[in-house]
Amino acid sequence: MKKIYTKTGDSGTTGIYGGIRVPKDDIRIETNGCIDELNCEIGIIRTTMDADNEHQKILYEIQNELMVMMSIIATPSSMRDKNKNIFDESIIDKSESYMDNLMSEMTDNGWFILPGGTPVAAHLQMARTIARRAERRMCTLDREDPLPPMIMVFMNRLSDLFFVMARHELYKSNMPEERWKEFCYKSKR
Repeated sequence: MKKIYTKTGDSGTTGIYGGIRVPKDDIRIETNGCIDELNCEIGIIRTTMDADNEHQKILYEIQNELMVMMSIIATPSSMRDKNKNIFDESIIDKSESYMDNLMSEMTDNGWFILPGGTPVAAHLQMARTIARRAERRMCTLDREDPLPPMIMVFMNRLSDLFFVMARHELYKSNMPEERWKEFCYKSKR
């Protein structure tokens, strides 16, 4: 078996697409680290769910698109046309439709809710927060080296999707949402 370690990163640099070496705390690497963490959290969620859980299919698709996104992010915009990985923009519409379908089963939520309830719901909330952090890192990177707009849109949708999925998990489990405070912008003044 080939050795996993190369020793090329011992000096605090790592390789990106095109053979370029960058510091390990480069914003491109930080961004991909957040997305990698999100993908791992989704993997935990999927193993926590029953194999026939209705969310399995879309979560699997999301994991695959996150891998494509990481490849694109690891590629400087000047070389992106050489990267063979193509982001499937249809995942955005699928995510929006999926959210709409889940929301149609539940009542509207006008409250901040405390994460928890079930292990799956709690992990979905964790995925939501990791997606938000990844989105913030993507915004920073985008200012330095523009990213394809649709991957930015997708990351924004993901945090919403995980929030809705967490609520739906509680709904399907007949668990009440633990409310904190009403949304100010939704309440009448």
